[in-house]
Amino acid sequence: MTGLPAAEGWAFAGFPGVWEMIQMSVTAVQKQKIVKDFKIHEKDTGSPEVQIALITERINQLRQHFDTHKKDHSSRRGLLKLVSRRNQLLKYLTREDRTRYQQVIGRLGLRK
Repeated sequence: MTGLPAAEGWAFAGFPGVWEMIQMSVTAVQKQKIVKDFKIHEKDTGSPEVQIALITERINQLRQHFDTHKKDHSSRRGLLKLVSRRNQLLKYLTREDRTRYQQVIGRLGLRK
């Protein structure tokens, strides 16, 4: 082992002595940037807009993961759960405030 910390994005590739750079999840820096871009007020971290943006970022990362790991069915299940959760939040936002919904899907490029 070369002592590369997993916290910095390095992960064991499955072969002796082989490490590769893998982004396992949304990093704290990325998360702060997304929250900053989509927050409604100064202390906002949990509004539907922020949650939808964070979930969308994670979904995009998982889609890239599946380009190389086509048979990873466990992660595919997690992807489907994320898509379902994002859909629930989008439905909620549609019910509550249609203009906010349209702004979010426009900024994230979700619907056609």
